Amino acid sequence: MSTPSRPDLVARVDRLVALAVRRAALLGPEAVEDASDASRAASQRGRELLEHTRSYLLPRARDLDAPLVVLLLGPTGAGKSTLMNTLAGLPVSRTGVLRPTTRDAVVLASVDDQTSLRATGPLSSVAAHRLEWVERGARPGIAIIDAPDIDSVEHANRHLADTLLEVADLCFFVTTATRYADRVPWDVLARVEQRRLPLVVVVNRLPAGSDASAVLDDVRRLLGRSGLTRPEAAAADAGMAPSGSLAGSLAVRPAGLEVIGVAEGALHPDGTALSRDAVEALMGRLESLAADAGARRSLAEQALAGAVAGLTPLVHMVADDLEHQAIDADALRRVAATDHAEELRLMREGLRRGNVLREEVVRQWHSFVGADQITRAFSSGIGRVRGALAAIFRGSPEAPVAAVQKGATDDLSTFVVAHASDAARRTASHWSADPLGARLVANDAGLWTASADLGEATRAALTVWMGAIASDVAVTGADKRGVARGVSLGVNAGAVTVMLTVFAHTGGLTGAEVGIAAGTAFLNQKLLNALFGEAAVLEMISRARDRLDQTLESLMERERERFDRLVPSGEELRALAGDLRGAMEASSRPHGG
Repeated sequence: MSTPSRPDLVARVDRLVALAVRRAALLGPEAVEDASDASRAASQRGRELLEHTRSYLLPRARDLDAPLVVLLLGPTGAGKSTLMNTLAGLPVSRTGVLRPTTRDAVVLASVDDQTSLRATGPLSSVAAHRLEWVERGARPGIAIIDAPDIDSVEHANRHLADTLLEVADLCFFVTTATRYADRVPWDVLARVEQRRLPLVVVVNRLPAGSDASAVLDDVRRLLGRSGLTRPEAAAADAGMAPSGSLAGSLAVRPAGLEVIGVAEGALHPDGTALSRDAVEALMGRLESLAADAGARRSLAEQALAGAVAGLTPLVHMVADDLEHQAIDADALRRVAATDHAEELRLMREGLRRGNVLREEVVRQWHSFVGADQITRAFSSGIGRVRGALAAIFRGSPEAPVAAVQKGATDDLSTFVVAHASDAARRTASHWSADPLGARLVANDAGLWTASADLGEATRAALTVWMGAIASDVAVTGADKRGVARGVSLGVNAGAVTVMLTVFAHTGGLTGAEVGIAAGTAFLNQKLLNALFGEAAVLEMISRARDRLDQTLESLMERERERFDRLVPSGEELRALAGDLRGAMEASSRPHGG
């Protein structure tokens, strides 16, 4: 890789490539068949930016000393192949009456230059099977390409010509005295102007006499009307060089436009090439560039700068697209957030109202806390309760800790999954009314229900929640000398007591067992107050309730994030749009300014 004399230009290309890659990473696969026209157009523009910067600009930016690419471009029958043979000094490109004669691109380059061009140079992005390589007659440091006709009836041929136009450093546009006003060539010349590609127009088969000057004047008029004629432009009459050095003018002033006329019948005797005198100006130009590596490099840099500047309209359209996509992405994310927040609200309300634990779970614990010896201990006073703690938590009767914990975990997991599934259906249904959202939902049927692993994740989170309650019980019990030993022997039983008290305080018990729950809640509260004191109990219950609420919120956020991951945030898209515009503003500043 060569060291650029304009490192800012190379850095700008790297920046544009990075931004185009970033866009592709943010938006992912796009433009499916049922997308709207606007969406498909935006996707196409984004892909075009990525392809253009990565495949065309980057190879040149990374090696400004790679062979200069000179492109012969023009419509069917204009004489490109004849000019190619003239510049090579021997027949290298087939000519004839069959149209189009050139189907693949003929590349005239030395063996060493071919290696460079194929590996990482400007032609590395062009399909190898569409390039026919020729080395006889090549000039070192210059690759001359005879492109397929720009008006070919075959799309693949036109596409190859368009691709070669994007990698060229200099364009020789060939037309004829009778074809120069055709529309298709001017569409191509508009792209030449947009990317500010150094250009020479060759008007072939000019009539004799004053008609030749009239044709050339009309060509210049049309060029000027199309914005292709620049102040530095130099012109040449038929077969004659304009004033000044033709060989150096493009190397020094690549923005200048030249029109060169070739008289009708100015052919080599074998008919495969033009007479050398007819294109002496172009021959001299190429010889001068072949002899001057600095001039080639300068021209390559200037062509690259023009190509970067020529991306301005596309980059701004992509930035506009991103801002529209940010609005759409924000709307979809907002729908998902609203639907999941509403279901979280309903879940909290259900807990307060009582739709969680089954009767059998509550009955198991009621049978324990309502056992005769525990009830008698309460009736004998707080002192006797504390004296009986060890027996209670050692399991006389045995506390059904595992069974109650499992039952509560299963019931609450089912409760969470049901509400998460409702949130998913609600979101998927709303997204289906949006073109982008509908495509995303259609690609993943799992979005219509809760995540397959949500039940397992909920049970794991509740186990952590219960573990935190147990830690609270152990810490609080350790501060009470009289109960420390008893609690240390039955921390899990104490944790279940607090857990069920949380549900009792929030109303999280179903209607069928309200009577049982009332008695259980009373005994739980009495037992806890006896163990830890009323203030400590209220604090433990409050902490447990807060942690449960945070756990449920975290689980619902986990579910919502499935939808969020499908669309980038609007903030990211808007930031990228700003970065793209900033990159082009930097490219429009004068070098060194």
